[in-house]
Amino acid sequence: MARVSTILAAAFSALVSATGAQAADAQYGRPDAVGACAEQRYLGKISSRFDHQVKNVPNLPDVAITDFRNIHEHRYIPDDEDHPVARRYCGATVLLSDGRSRDLWYLIESRMGFVGIGDNVEFCVSGFDRWYVYNGRCRVLR
Repeated sequence: MARVSTILAAAFSALVSATGAQAADAQYGRPDAVGACAEQRYLGKISSRFDHQVKNVPNLPDVAITDFRNIHEHRYIPDDEDHPVARRYCGATVLLSDGRSRDLWYLIESRMGFVGIGDNVEFCVSGFDRWYVYNGRCRVLR
């Protein structure tokens, strides 16, 4: 009987800890980190702006993003006294209309949209940064 109560106490403790961690993430602006990186509003902005990029930058192939895979967050900087803007660094693999896949790196900045309303998204698809805006191989956004 003592063994069963020990196991139940450990399970209850783990459940309480997990719930507390989720509450702490929500409190500090990290509800479901991967979910935030995978929100359709950000992926739609990336697709639309990528389409504009390949049509208007010389010597880029005319392809489109057809799918996003392996979306992940690899760094989060919350807003605080030292960092007035929360930044979420995300990565993914994009499938292009020519059948190739490329690495995608993107940054979501809170409250940095037009006149401070909404979020800003900066992105770089590996091999498509002709003018090295994000340094070689999208290093700035990694």
